[in-house]
Amino acid sequence: MKPAISVDHLSKTYRVPERPPGLAASLRSMVHRTYTDVPAVRDVSFTVGAGEVVGFIGPNGAGKTTTLKMLSGLLHPSGGAATVAGFTPWQRDPAYLGRIGMVLGNKSQLLWDIPPLDSYHVLAEIYRIAPADFRRTLDELVDLLDLAELLTRPVRNLSLGERMKCEMVAALLHRPDVLFLDEPTLGLDVSIQRRLRRFVREYTRRSGATVILTSHYMADVAELCARIILIHHGGLLYDGPLGGLVERLAPFKLLRLTLNPPENGGAPEIALPDGVDVIEREGGRLVLRAARSETPALTARLLSSLPVLDLAVEDPPVEAVIDQVYQEGAV
Repeated sequence: MKPAISVDHLSKTYRVPERPPGLAASLRSMVHRTYTDVPAVRDVSFTVGAGEVVGFIGPNGAGKTTTLKMLSGLLHPSGGAATVAGFTPWQRDPAYLGRIGMVLGNKSQLLWDIPPLDSYHVLAEIYRIAPADFRRTLDELVDLLDLAELLTRPVRNLSLGERMKCEMVAALLHRPDVLFLDEPTLGLDVSIQRRLRRFVREYTRRSGATVILTSHYMADVAELCARIILIHHGGLLYDGPLGGLVERLAPFKLLRLTLNPPENGGAPEIALPDGVDVIEREGGRLVLRAARSETPALTARLLSSLPVLDLAVEDPPVEAVIDQVYQEGAV
């Protein structure tokens, strides 16, 4: 079965004008400009299967949005090739544009001074959606996102979270096979983020759409994506399960203990085996770090030898692991 998205050694380099400061340099630049090449995406290759939801992550300036813009046909690459739903994106075939949807967290496709419903009718004409299909799809999306009360209010009167829910509907009215989500929860409060994640998960389950998601909120990626593609400085660093990246870079577990204090009120005495580190300690509360392979035996030992009130075994925070990759630029 052919993949929904195939990217083969894709690259994008911007030619940027340069000018030193000062009046003389400004005058010289009017007749003789100098340029420098700035690589944004470097030789990136990957495939995404039909129905996959993939997290596409990296620090600011890594090339995420540039890659999505090439895959959606908004930019031409400097090198390499790609196919999405069987089309070459930058040829901008009308049949291709009808197969994809895109949501940009910092951009809007809704007209500011009219209600979302009016914009939806315009989009229905652009995509040539049959009236019955338009009504059925709109009703389904409105129900999933619980936005019936927003349809007739001017967009300028909506909150950011309300606008993003309406943007989702605008991108999905024509039922695209492939959906590009670029920071869809940017600037939203925790409650709206959770609702949008729940919507994306339910929509992909119902529709079978292929999704590439970029987000700086790791909760988005961890909840929605079984697989991540991580790029840094325009190059691909990792392609695989998020859990696999955590295990590779942080081969340890955290054990959070709450102990019953001794009758004299002092801190409990603890004898730990070699290789177990105390990360935090406050009274009877401790955070220990131990190798993953040693965690089961250590847990049993702690429960049998200490007055444990509560014990939790956790992976290190995903954000800390990703930040380590961003800082080191390597996996």
